[in-house]
Amino acid sequence: MCGYTRLDRIRNVVIRERVGVAPLEDKLSETRLRLFGHVKRRCVNAPLRRCEAIDLLQYRRGRGRPKPSWNTVIQSDRKYMGLTKNMTQDKNMWRSRIKIVDHR
Repeated sequence: MCGYTRLDRIRNVVIRERVGVAPLEDKLSETRLRLFGHVKRRCVNAPLRRCEAIDLLQYRRGRGRPKPSWNTVIQSDRKYMGLTKNMTQDKNMWRSRIKIVDHR
């Protein structure tokens, strides 16, 4: 895309800066927060919202380090972006706050 090959051994970060693409971690966080806002704006009785109340204490995971749950990942994304759960009710404001703009 920029005229470089893998043999040039140029880091992905450098190529993303030259092309003007936002970091991948930020874009993934934006997508998760967009879905979170969609879920929180739904009715409390919706099947999607009822899944939040499911108790998984009896569920056993495999050996090793446990994978982070959806709630912990969203909580860390919200903390990083400075957002609260109540902000999700205003769709336009929520979208403007979570939007990650490319460098173009």
